[in-house]
Amino acid sequence: MISFLKGSLRKLPLGNSKLEIFVSGVGYEVLLPVFVFESLHVKQLELGDEIELEIYYHSTERSPKPILVGFNSIQEKNFFEQIIQVEGVGPQKAVGALIFPIHVIARAIETEDVHTLTQMPGIGARAAQKMIATLKGKVADSTSSLIEGRIEKSDTDIDKKLNLRKEASTILVNLGYKEQEAIRSINDATENNSDLENDLETLIREIFKKKQDINN
Repeated sequence: MISFLKGSLRKLPLGNSKLEIFVSGVGYEVLLPVFVFESLHVKQLELGDEIELEIYYHSTERSPKPILVGFNSIQEKNFFEQIIQVEGVGPQKAVGALIFPIHVIARAIETEDVHTLTQMPGIGARAAQKMIATLKGKVADSTSSLIEGRIEKSDTDIDKKLNLRKEASTILVNLGYKEQEAIRSINDATENNSDLENDLETLIREIFKKKQDINN
């Protein structure tokens, strides 16, 4: 089983989902949760740059093709392994859902913040409640920096993004969208363009444009 990879970047991240690492003559395709992709994007990696990732390896009799999921730290990997213990949340779904850093998700679980959890793609109100019921009180390690009062440097930006998502959701609901439809529309619009999470007006315009394209 593969638990760690250290090599050179062979292919730049494709969208927000995966990259390829070259290790001892072998290319490994690794899936990335959005929050991991964004952290690597900040480092402005180029082809050939060295990269290290903790790896979650998943393969079953039903799905014999191995899935490799990459993380920056053991803590992130352990949190992922906790998330996929929630009923109905498998590795593939969790990869797509984890758009926020783990301490933000852990904080939402500990405070029973269903609204933040349902902002995650594929996580509806029922799944959010299951997440809270399954993991509340078990993700203390992921929230230790918050408990000890050490606020992460990026928390202000994350809170801004969350508030913008909430504002966008409220606007769409007021325009006749159902809440889950509004959240899905926001997630679809920001999937390949996370910059939209910093501009409410442009985000709403992009959602309307996507809806118009579908209707046409």
